[in-house]
Amino acid sequence: MSEILSQAEIEALLASLSAEEGSVGDFAAPVAAPVGGGTSVSRKPISYEVYDFRRPDKFSRDQLRTLQMVFETFARLCSTNLATYLRTPIHIELISLEQIPYEDYLRSLKQSAFIVFSAPPLSGEAVLEMEFALVFTMLDRLLGGVGKPVERTAFTEIEKPLVLALAERMLMAYRSAWESILQVDPKIETLETSAQFVQIAPPSDIVITVLMEARFGDRRDAMSLCVPHMVIKPITPRLSSQNWVSSAGKRTTPMLRRMLTQHLHRTAVTCHARLGKTRMRLSELLQLKVGDTLMLDTPVNGKIDLLAENRVKFRGKPAVRNRRLVVAITDVVSED
Repeated sequence: MSEILSQAEIEALLASLSAEEGSVGDFAAPVAAPVGGGTSVSRKPISYEVYDFRRPDKFSRDQLRTLQMVFETFARLCSTNLATYLRTPIHIELISLEQIPYEDYLRSLKQSAFIVFSAPPLSGEAVLEMEFALVFTMLDRLLGGVGKPVERTAFTEIEKPLVLALAERMLMAYRSAWESILQVDPKIETLETSAQFVQIAPPSDIVITVLMEARFGDRRDAMSLCVPHMVIKPITPRLSSQNWVSSAGKRTTPMLRRMLTQHLHRTAVTCHARLGKTRMRLSELLQLKVGDTLMLDTPVNGKIDLLAENRVKFRGKPAVRNRRLVVAITDVVSED
């Protein structure tokens, strides 16, 4: 049975409808009345985000933050390793981290050296890219120069092993950077000088690209890392900031201790044997000529000093072995 509204109830209902229309009338677009005499309804604007189906996001924001911390650690450790190896300051800084199609990464590259490497137990390959100017600057320093770049885009057979040796030091930093998430064992697969021969992923696959800047003296050169999404996919559940912080807190001390030990063991120390000493006037020094004899303070059968970085550390006796002069260490000099 239908209910009949009173006149007062009808007026109250009309007044409420008029108030609602007045509050949204300035914002809502007019909607045409539907065919057939139905009631028209105004709809509110719908918020949305632009999504690029060609560049889908494979990693969440939290996972990207964790990857950024991993590669910031890599840049810092890489700076330390190369500075120790080249015996000169070098600073590597992370500039950006993105997830883009592999073909976009290849298009962004200039003429560079490419170190293709694997990182078991992860399957697949990644690539470490360095501009030729940076590589030749490091090679010049490694060979005793002051660190001048060479305008070339290819390596000689002598230079290739030296480039691989530099890459080995950098991959040691890569291994240490991942320790808080996974124990990896990076291995160099090949050295290339053209991007067309670096096929670590299909062109449309998403990769993580890490752009870095290397400051070497007055020079600033670019280098990058490219890791396909499919390589990291098996360990994405571990890529959380909370997991990174908790794991890093447990392993920081052993990792740093091991790194310091490795750096100390690779540090070059200059040693030399001192047969003896003597004193003379400057006038006597100026009159020295070939054939003159100097009287030293070491007896014929006495011990001579063995110095490390100009500090006496051992004493021993000179001898000959395999037609070469040697020193047989007999005593260790205490720090006291």
